[in-house]
Amino acid sequence: MVKKSTETPVVKNYKKTGIIAAIVIAVAALGVWAVSALNSNGGASVDEAMEVVSTDAVNAADMRIAVIHMDVIQNDAKALQDLRKQKESYESKLRDELTREQKDLEAEKAEIEKSQDVLSRDALQRRVVDYQNKVAKLQRDLTERAQSIEMSYQKALNEIQAKHLDPIIEGIIDKKDLSLVIDGRFARTGANAEGLNITNEVVKALDKKVSSAKMEKPKGF
Repeated sequence: MVKKSTETPVVKNYKKTGIIAAIVIAVAALGVWAVSALNSNGGASVDEAMEVVSTDAVNAADMRIAVIHMDVIQNDAKALQDLRKQKESYESKLRDELTREQKDLEAEKAEIEKSQDVLSRDALQRRVVDYQNKVAKLQRDLTERAQSIEMSYQKALNEIQAKHLDPIIEGIIDKKDLSLVIDGRFARTGANAEGLNITNEVVKALDKKVSSAKMEKPKGF
């Protein structure tokens, strides 16, 4: 005999997706050309258009390039570690609250099931609707508070980047007279690229400039 699940919808949702809602905002910027424009005979030819392009180009021998790994910086820098611990603390509180609310809802569900043969149809329906409303409210509250945690965390990260990390990277560019800094996650380097990776220097400089940070208190805490 298959045992029926007694989990509430909110618990199933928690197991499926986790309580910490990921806020994903997708902005699609689409440039649409009219079909008639493709068939137009107007405008300059490619050769004519190239007349405005100069022959100047960067000489590779004059270029000074460096690589930084932003994921390593976020993992190793003291201020960013501090922020991550604060975020995890809020998430832990939210999980603990979910556990408490889950137990209360399971107890209420059990009471409703026991009273099915005692209550009238209308009274039972009212209790079921009230229970469902509580579950829906809990789901909304948890989602909003989880989103608030993520928003506060991202805001703090952006502030560190704007006030501390970006100026440090710009300072290193000036000091080393660099022409280009590449995100190492998208670069492939050879064995003879000693000195190319400046990630550790960025981390050390960032730690010296700022060693701790403070998240804004998320809504609902």
